[in-house]
Amino acid sequence: MARAGRFSLYLITDRKLVRGGDITRALAEALAAAREAAPEIGVAVQLREKELTGGELCALGREVRALCRRFGALLTVNDRVDVALACEADGVHLRADSFSPAEARRLLGPERLVGVSAHRVLDLERAEREGADFAVYGPVYAPLSKTGYGAPLGPKGLAEACRATNLPVFALGGVTAERIGELRGSGAAGVAVIGAVFGADSPAEATRSLLAAIRRNL
Repeated sequence: MARAGRFSLYLITDRKLVRGGDITRALAEALAAAREAAPEIGVAVQLREKELTGGELCALGREVRALCRRFGALLTVNDRVDVALACEADGVHLRADSFSPAEARRLLGPERLVGVSAHRVLDLERAEREGADFAVYGPVYAPLSKTGYGAPLGPKGLAEACRATNLPVFALGGVTAERIGELRGSGAAGVAVIGAVFGADSPAEATRSLLAAIRRNL
């Protein structure tokens, strides 16, 4: 769990949102900006490209892993333990309806991260009980990209969730630099974003704004 505490910004990839579709370019811009603007704030990346085949995802994972190592970021792979192992990622991120963190831990070993997505306090309780390292919780606001996860929980719902678990909790869903101030005092360990960075005209500038808001408020 200590390693999860090393980051406060969790970048979740979606190449369909990127101008021109070049996810590695957008990610490189974001990570370079993060290292320049706020080297003291840790960043992690979740590779989440569900439409790719295993081979395609693994190839992209190796590219992303190289970028993460270059810029000092951690890397998880969405719901694919096999790909996480093959591309030597730092861990895996499990959907709320996926197999258990305990099963992932058995496959990955004790050193890699196991993150989970949670939409209810019960999800957080299960994740903590089964040995997850951290959780992403939401949607806090109406999502900029993903849909179908229920009504926004709001900053109050986020705070209640953080009080219900000892896991580091990252706020997801419609999070922008302008809204991070509303999360002050919630107990969140950080924020997770998709569209706020990868849907932005400038991923670098968007990352700088998010990190400045994190520094002021979380």
